[in-house]
Amino acid sequence: MKRIIGLASLFFLLTAAGCERSGIVKDDFSYGDIRNINTTQWASLSKKRIFFGHQSVGGNIVQGMADILESNKEIKLVILNSDKPGDLKPGTFEHIEIGRNEQPLSKIEAFSNLIKSGTGNNSDIAFFKFCYIDINKSTDVKSLFSTYQQAMSVLKAAYPGVIFIHVTVPFRLPDKNIKYWVKKAVGIEPSKENNISRNRYNDLLRSAYEGKEPVFDLARLEAVSPDKNLCFFEDKGNRIMILCPEYTDDGGHLNALGRKVVAEQLLVFLAKLE
Repeated sequence: MKRIIGLASLFFLLTAAGCERSGIVKDDFSYGDIRNINTTQWASLSKKRIFFGHQSVGGNIVQGMADILESNKEIKLVILNSDKPGDLKPGTFEHIEIGRNEQPLSKIEAFSNLIKSGTGNNSDIAFFKFCYIDINKSTDVKSLFSTYQQAMSVLKAAYPGVIFIHVTVPFRLPDKNIKYWVKKAVGIEPSKENNISRNRYNDLLRSAYEGKEPVFDLARLEAVSPDKNLCFFEDKGNRIMILCPEYTDDGGHLNALGRKVVAEQLLVFLAKLE
């Protein structure tokens, strides 16, 4: 009995510390180094009117942007928490929480309504993101993506002057609480299944838009560690990307390092956007 308990404890410690990485796979995915963006690109970005709809992880990214702008005065963007079209002046990054968590359709509807109610006429760039909590093992991923795709097609046709960015869905790590371990012991791992669904949604989005329309791959950025290793587990021969533990303190939201990495990449992405 003592041996069984000891082995179980060892398994717990190894699994909790290991981020469920299956081997080491190098991945240097990024949109470039922020230090390589030139003054002309920053000057061009400073003339843009940008709208971003989000919830909590988006708030982490916006905080990361604010931190970067504070120490990089050449990036002349004003971050403004608002949903008023009249606030969208050149050089403004307007953002607001939209919809309700765990109800992704509400976020599609809220974003569409904001664009149609004036934001679309005042924006150069517009985008929103789902949260990890919006997609789980029970989500009909194909139906959700189809609804998203239809809504974005309508907006793109109605506002041809706006660049709409598509954003992949972020990930979450297992909570590693007693409930998790009890379920894992009997072969039930909802956290894995939830991330499988998120990866499936992201694959649909990449397949539909990559190389055709702008895609900010938030999920891929979350899954590349500071050491340029891919964070993933394997399921039926497929690599399922997950959030690297270095980027979070609670398993889902971005910590100081995570929000810095993602915010820098978003600024680089926006500066290079044409």
